[in-house]
Amino acid sequence: MKIRQGTPDDIPAVLAMFDGAVAWLTARGRTGQWGSRPFTGDPRRTRQITSWAESGGMRIADIDATPAGCVVVGSAHDYVTPAAEPELYVQALVTDRRHAGRQVGRTLLDWAAQHARSLGVGLLRVDCYAGDDGRLVAYYESCGFTRAEPFTVGEWPGMLLHRRP
Repeated sequence: MKIRQGTPDDIPAVLAMFDGAVAWLTARGRTGQWGSRPFTGDPRRTRQITSWAESGGMRIADIDATPAGCVVVGSAHDYVTPAAEPELYVQALVTDRRHAGRQVGRTLLDWAAQHARSLGVGLLRVDCYAGDDGRLVAYYESCGFTRAEPFTVGEWPGMLLHRRP
């Protein structure tokens, strides 16, 4: 697996990763995280991913020269409590379902922790959907994150987590 800088050329692949994740979640009755509609064709989602590609914080994990996952790091989202110290924030993480079980997400999160260390930052934070059975929160905990605080955005339940790189 090779991790590289994401570019605008990766936008279709990242949209497709989200489409696959949404379809997988929807098939399991789990529409609370990202809804049930594909990201492809949604102008708001395309603008969001384009901004990530242009921000310099998007990284792509390639397996056999094929995009298998994406992580975006940068500033914290405005809906979470600000950190009391310098941080690096995982703004987004998605993997291609075709590579399930290959530790793509975990590898990207480890890259983010290593990147934070290289910047001299001692705090890595992420937020995620905390509804349904809490499996996503448990996933981040299995990757070395600790629960910091729950929050809501409208009716969307979230959990803020942190990790010391």
